[in-house]
Amino acid sequence: MTDVQPALAPIPPALRRRRSPRRLLAAWGFGALGILTLVAVWELYKLLGPPDGVVIGDTRVLPRTSDLAMPHVWDMLARLGEPVTRSAEALPLWVVVAQAALVTLGIAAVGWLVAVAVGIGLALVMQRWRIAEWGLLPWIVLSQTIPLIAFAPVVRSWGSKVEIGAFEWQDWMSVALIASYLAFFPVAVGALKGLQSPDAIHVDLMHSYATGWWRTLIWLRFPAAVPYLLPALRLAAANAVIGAVVAEVSTGLQGGIGRILIQYAGQASGDPEKAWGPIFGSIVLGLVAAGSIAILGAVLKDYRRVEVNT
Repeated sequence: MTDVQPALAPIPPALRRRRSPRRLLAAWGFGALGILTLVAVWELYKLLGPPDGVVIGDTRVLPRTSDLAMPHVWDMLARLGEPVTRSAEALPLWVVVAQAALVTLGIAAVGWLVAVAVGIGLALVMQRWRIAEWGLLPWIVLSQTIPLIAFAPVVRSWGSKVEIGAFEWQDWMSVALIASYLAFFPVAVGALKGLQSPDAIHVDLMHSYATGWWRTLIWLRFPAAVPYLLPALRLAAANAVIGAVVAEVSTGLQGGIGRILIQYAGQASGDPEKAWGPIFGSIVLGLVAAGSIAILGAVLKDYRRVEVNT
């Protein structure tokens, strides 16, 4: 007798797909190879490229190869270990970048949490009522066409007028709100796709047991949505970091990595290697934010849609 079991439980241990150490090592190896290839292309172009860059018509499509425009990779890495200024008490550049990155990461994390709550809430509404999906989904997609550079100062201006009793709006809250605005979109779309993913036979089985919408949601739809939610949460984490950095640049918030990006870029004519410090920090920050979702993925890795024949 064949019994079709919906996604009510984790996959049995015998059916789990485990990543072998060789496959994990290969993944890290390909990642390192990609970084080395990028470094090689950078240095090769600097060595062989034209001094004035590649110009097509009146447009420069590739940069100049001077040390001012394209410092050597080893010079940029060495600059990270040097003091940020000539002051005797100045911290190394990497420490300043790390401190600013932690500030931005904390703000982005708040924005990510808000985005997850809003995105999943919208997905639940759209899954529950089809007319809500018809009405909301086009506006959710359209919302991502608004440029953050222009939107961020408006949010800060509105936020500065918010005062509720002893509560007073802080500038970092505007940055977190902008980060959440950019991050909620993949969560809403991914969660909606996941909640709608169970097969009709599984939904009918729940109905045959007289299971209500909430219990069906908890025991069937949410487990089935995990494969869709994890990539969406990872993309939302990266978007939250991008939104936080852009918002810091637009609003002028002090202490974050977006601020020192602008500050050090203005000093690039005299210290070009220094300007690349916060750029490297932003890259690492995005990787950390997206990679942290792997912890959540490790917790939820067993929950997949599966049919078990007994």
